[in-house]
Amino acid sequence: MAKKTKEIQDEPLEKKLWKAADKLRKNMDAAEYKHVALGLIFLKYISDAFEELYSKLKEGKGEYEGADPEDKNEYVAEKVFFVPASARWTWLQGRAKLPTIGKDIDDAMDAIEKDNPSLKGVLPKVFAQEKLDKGSLGGLVDLVSTATLGTKEAQSKDLLGRVFEYFLGEFALAEGKKGGQFYTPESVVKLLVEMLEPYEGRVFDPCCGSGGMFVQSEKFIKHHQDYYKKNNGKKLSLNPADHISIYGQESNQTTWRLAKMNLAIRGIDSSNVKWNNEGSFLNDAHKDLKADFIIANPPFNDSDWSGELLQKDARWQYGTPPAGNANYAWIQHFLYHLAPNGNAGFVLSKGSLTSNTGGEGDIRKALIEADLVDCIVNLPAKLFLNTQIPACLWFLKRNKENKKQTLFIDARNLGQLINRKNRILTDDDILQIANTYHNWKNKSGYEDIPGFCKSVSTAEIATLNYVVTPGRYVGLPDEEDDFDFTKRFAELQNELNTQMKRETELNKRIADNLAKIKA
Repeated sequence: MAKKTKEIQDEPLEKKLWKAADKLRKNMDAAEYKHVALGLIFLKYISDAFEELYSKLKEGKGEYEGADPEDKNEYVAEKVFFVPASARWTWLQGRAKLPTIGKDIDDAMDAIEKDNPSLKGVLPKVFAQEKLDKGSLGGLVDLVSTATLGTKEAQSKDLLGRVFEYFLGEFALAEGKKGGQFYTPESVVKLLVEMLEPYEGRVFDPCCGSGGMFVQSEKFIKHHQDYYKKNNGKKLSLNPADHISIYGQESNQTTWRLAKMNLAIRGIDSSNVKWNNEGSFLNDAHKDLKADFIIANPPFNDSDWSGELLQKDARWQYGTPPAGNANYAWIQHFLYHLAPNGNAGFVLSKGSLTSNTGGEGDIRKALIEADLVDCIVNLPAKLFLNTQIPACLWFLKRNKENKKQTLFIDARNLGQLINRKNRILTDDDILQIANTYHNWKNKSGYEDIPGFCKSVSTAEIATLNYVVTPGRYVGLPDEEDDFDFTKRFAELQNELNTQMKRETELNKRIADNLAKIKA
């Protein structure tokens, strides 16, 4: 019993909060409840950060001597959101059991937006709706109150980031197919970022969902500071904002709001993350952007992308994509926004590797002949929450280290099942794939591994009609065994002789019995 108690105590905060919050959801649809839960978590975070600074300003010691704790400029200077009195968590928590708690929270969200222009139109105002049980809402307020999320100590441990990401993943899982529209599995994002290594420059995601690509890019910089210093002769500052600037676009407004909140809790400038309901093809929010890194997970095989309206678009430099499938429109949209030395890594359906419909094969041929396709990774099944369609990663580069060569990696046998329906790539899997790619690019320590990776010339790809499925090139793995043919042949011969002897004896008995019957 003691062991079980210890396990419960050691359970991460994000899992404890999720279990309790999910119980309070009752019959409410996950797609709607996610805005309730994540909105409250965000509100608790900014209130914690505000209260911590408010206390220092009120105490008025040292650098805060003579400061006014109600002066908004004091908070702007410290990059802390100002929270008006009627929106502070302590005040809302005191009203958690009142029937007006829903309206109180909506009003709090409005008040915060008015005092913080960067949050205008971002925060959810869904708490007063009739179908949201106010008892459950009050219980959720009390639950979130148990977590300290916005203090400096909590921020140093990225407590809120962990909670927010965990909730995003669980809501995506609960929503099934619809949830995948705003959430790319963390292990896939990690792999993309580890392979692209966005240390410095402009990072662009034109279908950014809830902003996971940007968050992981920031984490990448923090985790690799020592490595960067060793290889580049200088140390990165602790603030990733000094090194990368992010640009994004999202057509779903509620998803865009999630992205803005997801970035705000980490202090990432999201002013260039834009929303419009036309989407990136019809209304490109960053027409003049040339990005150093493009990281994306566009909708698979999207047939509703208005391709018929864009037949003569300037982005189609390698061929006009078919109106019935956006895969090659996305590829060319990425290339259009790629800087002269830029890198792009993105997810597509595996069908993009072989398709010939509507001229897709010709576009793929043009991309390969232009020496733009740097690497293709075949992914394991069951990685994505929203689809069972097999997926792959494409990596494009304008100025490749290995001219007229493409690296193929077949990672279908990697990954670990976390339940019957879903698989993740482990950290070891991610490092194996990423290191293979970097060794190949750096021409140091790389070698072809049958069944896993192979560097292939453009000429060889041409012989297979420009199909770029890794399995066509990497072959089968070498089996490591000490099979002794002579010994095994002798064993089989003995087994056969024994069987023949038994059959001879059986036939003799049958013959003897038949002879007796006839007699």
